[in-house]
Amino acid sequence: MVQEKKFYLTEKGLEKIKKEYENLQALKLSKIKGESPKILHSEDLNPEYLSFREDMSFIEAKITELENVLKNVVLIKVPPKEKQNTVNLGATVTLQEADGQINEFIIIGTLEANPSEGKISSESPVGRALLGKKVGDEITITSPIKVAYKIKKIKYHFT
Repeated sequence: MVQEKKFYLTEKGLEKIKKEYENLQALKLSKIKGESPKILHSEDLNPEYLSFREDMSFIEAKITELENVLKNVVLIKVPPKEKQNTVNLGATVTLQEADGQINEFIIIGTLEANPSEGKISSESPVGRALLGKKVGDEITITSPIKVAYKIKKIKYHFT
């Protein structure tokens, strides 16, 4: 039996996925209840019908994808106090580069990752390297360029 992929989400991320799922279900229902174009337009397939079927296929595929996520979701929670000194999902990690530059990242699941907001995936090179590390540990990432970081601070909180 193939093991399903787990999707790690915060409470906020889960609510966003649920809302998107509900919206797509409502859209699908409204399209089905609406008047669908006829299959044939003279002797050719009706372009409006083809567009309708394409839209429905896209909506159904997205609904199936979201159902899979909802079925395999694991909520990211703040770890017990004694484990908060180790980087895990949900940690906000302050890093210092060799040149003194400070960066702060939140380690999150892939569905919520957004590097421009400082949210990096636990599956990204930096995210993978940070998991399990503690304050004072150093990591080196080689992905186009080589960057060395020293972990300065780890904190857990969800907004």
